[in-house]
Amino acid sequence: MTSTTAGRRAGRLRRGSLTPAAIVAESLRLLDTEGADGFSLPKLGRALGADPTAVYRHFASKDDLVLAIADRLIEEAMTGLVPQPCWVDTVTDAARRLRTTYRAHPAAAALSASRTTQRPAEMRIVDALIGAVLAAGFSGAAAARMYRALGDFTLAWSGGEAAFLALDPSQQAADISAWTRAYLAVDRAEHPHIWQIRDELAGVTEDDIFETILGLVMQGFVVQAPRPCGCGMHPAPASPAGQPAAGEAS
Repeated sequence: MTSTTAGRRAGRLRRGSLTPAAIVAESLRLLDTEGADGFSLPKLGRALGADPTAVYRHFASKDDLVLAIADRLIEEAMTGLVPQPCWVDTVTDAARRLRTTYRAHPAAAALSASRTTQRPAEMRIVDALIGAVLAAGFSGAAAARMYRALGDFTLAWSGGEAAFLALDPSQQAADISAWTRAYLAVDRAEHPHIWQIRDELAGVTEDDIFETILGLVMQGFVVQAPRPCGCGMHPAPASPAGQPAAGEAS
């Protein structure tokens, strides 16, 4: 039993025992169990066994706490990530890791996916991904654009999926069932293209969609990369004669 848990069972935390890590951990637990609507400083204070204003001794505002939660999710996702000789593997591993963590904490992810934390975990993964982009041969502004594109794709997709999972289960079920109701029953004359694959549409999973889009993104990354990856399985095409490779100055 942690000291924080013991303090809660006693009714109030011992003075000075409240820490930023404990506040973030309890915030994440509240978001996981009660959703974004159940996350408030009064509820957080009660869960911690502390006055809600005690949170402000560690975080300047609720928004500051949200940024810390966002960084905690990044830390959870990227713990154990090791840059690979193949920069394709590094980027795909990071994308899959973030998606897995966001799916595990949908309310927290939906609340924070669009934010820039400027905190240690974010800085570490940004540095690792930029390292992969540089290893691919990009430089300068081209490297910055490529990193931002890869990072924002991962955050946008994973955050959007988390937002859906954070919905009420009945809303999720209604949207999912549309593929077996509205789309399956389309009129052939009115919607001939939907009609051709109406049976297959219902069988597409979120994993199918994510991996397909990730594959397309990474294919574009490889095609534009000036340098082949370390494993040699994703060679970048040679640049046309007289033209600089992507990421190189003209």
